[in-house]
Amino acid sequence: MAKLLGLDKVATFFRIIRGNGGIFGSVKTLFRTDELKIGNLIGEDKYGNRYYENNAYFVGRNRWVIYADKVGLNYDGSQVPAEWFGWLHYKTDLPPNKDPSRPKYKWMLDHEQNMSGTNQAYMPYSTTRPKIESWQPPQ
Repeated sequence: MAKLLGLDKVATFFRIIRGNGGIFGSVKTLFRTDELKIGNLIGEDKYGNRYYENNAYFVGRNRWVIYADKVGLNYDGSQVPAEWFGWLHYKTDLPPNKDPSRPKYKWMLDHEQNMSGTNQAYMPYSTTRPKIESWQPPQ
């Protein structure tokens, strides 16, 4: 009878609001991610990103990341480390925090996000003259 009246949807709505930190937390999550979801916290990487899973959602939409609060609205997919990228994209079902066989060698570099479009972007230095020179207006 409750399902017929739609009361199960109301209960799910309130469970999602409660799971996102109440009204204020839900508004903040909705502002940052454009959707409200509830799921099990699978793990957190060393950058503060939190990874969730809820198998009640469709495959492909049931694993997601909530980026660290320190980046605000300036989040990017390149902020996800490679090991968590593999879990998010179903390359493995075992998250990296529960995978004992994942190798970690001292020569492996730490993850860095893509800095394109910022003042820290890589700019190659060239010693050759350009074939085309820009026009300089007369002074």
